[in-house]
Amino acid sequence: MNYQLNFAPVFANFDHLLAGMLVTLELSVGAMLLGTVVAVLCAAGKTGGPRPVRWLVDVYIELIRNTPFLIQIFFIFFGLPALGIRFSPNTAALVALTVNVGAYATEIIRAGIESIQKGQIEAGTALGLRPVQIFRYIIVKPALRTVYPALTSQFIYLMLTSSVVSVISATDLAAAGNDIQSQTFASFEVYLVITGMYLVLSIVFSGLFSLIRRRAFNYPLSR
Repeated sequence: MNYQLNFAPVFANFDHLLAGMLVTLELSVGAMLLGTVVAVLCAAGKTGGPRPVRWLVDVYIELIRNTPFLIQIFFIFFGLPALGIRFSPNTAALVALTVNVGAYATEIIRAGIESIQKGQIEAGTALGLRPVQIFRYIIVKPALRTVYPALTSQFIYLMLTSSVVSVISATDLAAAGNDIQSQTFASFEVYLVITGMYLVLSIVFSGLFSLIRRRAFNYPLSR
């Protein structure tokens, strides 16, 4: 092999990669927050809602979990305009990521909710807590503590999966790398640097999630 590594074209366009990485962060964090809200609402509907609500949540979960993410994002970006619903590439990417992670996180949070003993809920009722307070303090918070590792792993996977959104011209890190590669033809160097950047993002997210866990869930389960 006589191939000579040349990272100069990559670092000459590094500002473009940083801009793409910022978009990846925005999409990932936005989808994590919105997806968590969707998941909590759906998990609540599936565990305690009326039968039609449970049926709708089940349909949503099965539809998303049993179809490719690539097809989902194509449907949102290319299919919905036929119904008059149009999104910009970045907005379509955010919607697709939110819908996708919401379905997976629903099942994770549902498992956490079902792990809460009924006696705790009855105790909250006996203390005069309102249903919203019971759901917030007795059900959701302990449930999130139980499923937090699985949920954060799903979020990191979401961030890595976000690289797919470049196929609809979303301006994320993968798209920035593709642009630089098409201009410089330094394929090996470009994708090696991008791989390292995604690795750094994963490590940063893992560290941040660990910090949140220590700050938010560092309390004894019982006395």
